[in-house]
Amino acid sequence: MPVLEKPKQDQEKPKEHKDSYVLPKLPVPPLQKTTDMYLKCMKHLVTEEEFKRTKAIVEKFRAPGGTGEFLQQKLLEKREKTENWVYDYWVEDMYLNNRLPLPVNSSPAIVFPRQNFQDQNDLLRFSAHLISGVLDYKALLDAHALPIDYARGQLAGTPLCMKQYYRLFSSFRLPGHKKDTLVAQKNSVMPEPEHIIIACKNQFFVLDVVINFRRLSERDLFTQLEKILKMAENEEERLPPIGLLTSDGRTEWAESRAVIMKDSTNRDSLDMIERCLCLVCLDDPSGNELTDTNRALQMLHGGGYDKNSGNRWYDKPMQFVIGMDGTCGVVCEHSPFEGIVLVQCIEHLLKYMKGSPSKFVRAASVCELSVPRKLRWKCSPEVQGLLASSADKLQRLVRNLDLNVKKFTVYGKEFIKKQRMSPDAYIQVALQLAFYRCHGKQVPTYESASIRRFLEGRVDNIRSATYEALVFAKAMTEGKSTVPDSEKMQRLWDAINAQTNYTILSITGMAIDNHLLGLREMAHELKMEKPEIFTDETFLISNRFILSTSQVPTTADMICCYGPVVPNGYGACYNPQSDHIIFCISNFRDCKETCSTVFAKILQECLVEMRDLCSKYNMAAKTADKKEGAVKHVKNGSKS
Repeated sequence: MPVLEKPKQDQEKPKEHKDSYVLPKLPVPPLQKTTDMYLKCMKHLVTEEEFKRTKAIVEKFRAPGGTGEFLQQKLLEKREKTENWVYDYWVEDMYLNNRLPLPVNSSPAIVFPRQNFQDQNDLLRFSAHLISGVLDYKALLDAHALPIDYARGQLAGTPLCMKQYYRLFSSFRLPGHKKDTLVAQKNSVMPEPEHIIIACKNQFFVLDVVINFRRLSERDLFTQLEKILKMAENEEERLPPIGLLTSDGRTEWAESRAVIMKDSTNRDSLDMIERCLCLVCLDDPSGNELTDTNRALQMLHGGGYDKNSGNRWYDKPMQFVIGMDGTCGVVCEHSPFEGIVLVQCIEHLLKYMKGSPSKFVRAASVCELSVPRKLRWKCSPEVQGLLASSADKLQRLVRNLDLNVKKFTVYGKEFIKKQRMSPDAYIQVALQLAFYRCHGKQVPTYESASIRRFLEGRVDNIRSATYEALVFAKAMTEGKSTVPDSEKMQRLWDAINAQTNYTILSITGMAIDNHLLGLREMAHELKMEKPEIFTDETFLISNRFILSTSQVPTTADMICCYGPVVPNGYGACYNPQSDHIIFCISNFRDCKETCSTVFAKILQECLVEMRDLCSKYNMAAKTADKKEGAVKHVKNGSKS
């Protein structure tokens, strides 16, 4: 979910992303360079025997006139013919081929600052104001008036590809038996009236937000939401929680969808949901203590079938969750866009809501407001059985997820910057140290890095489990009392520099993961036997990301969260602020090797130790400088 750099939006630069600047195509890295880096990344993560075998396989693959060179040439040809040679391979491998349920496993969430609703009207006013902000943002998108993002962090100032923004409110993920499809709708010359789906008490309602080409006012939106709430309260009219089906595995949901599509009423309801701008989910109170951790869990999975999990439609990219208990946020289907695009949109909405007071003027309605339409479902006994199965599997997923939100308050990114270190690289090294302390080893690690400098760019992987980070972890663990601080500090700098250098490789399109994926998929496309490099155990290990990490920086104190990507792994999302860092660590309870509570505790201890090391070393360095200055002064004085 999620991304290394936070872009800045420059009002002075050209706003029209279309035709106003030309982005370069993503390069295809040299084969020799990628395979050398692959070996370097994996040498310390596998046994000597495994590495020796892997090196021989790699040499054979990249030999002159061999399979590697042939596939490399085909990728170079593909680059010439397409906007982005890896885009389709990547989105299919990362998302569309994945058969796991979307909640927890794929869809990240952002928790907004907690709201304090005194009554139902407060919730409805907030909801109407949020919807008004969504329409304001959608108008910017429709006019292509969204300011261009420019990169921050490493290699700042480069314009970034804006195409992901245009999928926020115009796409959905269609489940398939073997592979899903990302459906992106194209606006026709005369678009149909736009609508939002309101989910309330597991029921779905159509809220038309544009009527006769005019947006509804906030007062009208409030009025319509009030009607929806009253309709949802009618227990006699309550239908089964069809939304639960979208929480199932993708193949199971594709099969269930085929069953419900047999009925024309269901087809119409599905069509209305899939074509909507977004969902607004009005949740019942969770009944749990409103800790940051519990609010994050509520966003990720809704708490279970007996709570709010049926009050969702996970195929839609944008689901705004507004709970009566003040728990608010968004859960997104990740395949259309990256986390930073989501954050930019959310920050616009929150700024809009803060900067423009709720407009409840007693103006005349734009038209006669009809009663919002409730979507109907015909549920046969077969559908009822499918719902029961989906509910049971979701409940197991809810119980299995362990998650901890921690606000580290000892220091934030300003202290790290004063050490002349990259905050992101520093935190990544801390994560490596914490994992080593917990498990006594290093494992393949994923950190998403934006490649939006290129046309249709999404992300590549920063392989943070560097040899230099391992050496530092050992110096701070086994060598805690024996290795001098000066050496530990040097090891820290080595790890920071290794991380920073790989980051630059990634954001400039020269990292290894996308390239290796492209070579593998090109072989598949050409119906070749899968090259041995991709069946080798080292390659399989390299793609099991036991530590899946992402920096998602925000200007507001928002919590970003997601689940692990492998059964024995951790999800580690972090949001560095000036004087604190927000971490969200997740794992699965049924894995006895992992524990987010322990990991978060040790991570905080590691951050304190790294701060102490930097402070102590800097103090020692200053003292040494003073002594050297004093000696020079004495020597100069004696000469005179």
